[in-house]
Amino acid sequence: MDNQTNQNPNQSPISGCAVASLILGIIALMSSCCLYYLSIPLAVIGTILGAVGIKSGKSGRGMGIAGIVCCIISLVPSIIVIVTGSAIISSFGSIS
Repeated sequence: MDNQTNQNPNQSPISGCAVASLILGIIALMSSCCLYYLSIPLAVIGTILGAVGIKSGKSGRGMGIAGIVCCIISLVPSIIVIVTGSAIISSFGSIS
């Protein structure tokens, strides 16, 4: 038997940047509440890669958009954790 694959020769390759953006967005989203110091750089890098993936002209535009959305959504809990932590720490300083 011949070793054949079921690939469409007319289909353009998927952008690696879009895939990486989606993966980083999912990881940033999962770590946004507890590991905010990891989530913020992942979200920034994922947003940049998503924009590059969308502009590249290859297929995978939907993955790039989903990656950007996940990255932006993951920034919200991270910012809330930082603001809340800062408020708690500053309130301890004003007690004494």
